[in-house]
Amino acid sequence: MTDESPGVDAWTEHTTAFDRVQSVAATVSKPRPVSYIADEAHVTENTARDHLDRLVNLNVLLKTERDDSALYSPDPLHTRIQELRDLLDEHDRDGLIDLKIELQSKIEDWEADYNADSPDELRTRAAETETASQTRDFKKTASNWELALYRLSVFEDAIENYATYTTDFRSSA
Repeated sequence: MTDESPGVDAWTEHTTAFDRVQSVAATVSKPRPVSYIADEAHVTENTARDHLDRLVNLNVLLKTERDDSALYSPDPLHTRIQELRDLLDEHDRDGLIDLKIELQSKIEDWEADYNADSPDELRTRAAETETASQTRDFKKTASNWELALYRLSVFEDAIENYATYTTDFRSSA
């Protein structure tokens, strides 16, 4: 919390402590302790702990106990639902189908370009390459492929349940 910069100053001035804690905690790639999140959000550990516990109660974050300390990470169900909501706000059913086609094309290209059936197969090959460049390329493509498969599952969920997800039940009440 000591290395202040103009960007950090503006962030702390224009956002609440809760928003900063949520922003940091929602973007961690692995479970993190309160101290890490507090430092990144530029708040005290007590403030971070209070906000993190609130976010756990709201089902935004998961709390895991490990070695007598709490670790926090994004709740994958909350993240998926938020992604679905964003997609449905931005695209109609045909737009979602177009996004699905784009991802399917990318996946088919990777299958053809790398003669592989899955990202796992590509990762296995990455361990057997002869150059750093090849290893890096295989690993990056495998990660992109895994992300594409996940996003494809979200698109398919949005398409399959489009009518249910876009029905406005408030108007029928």
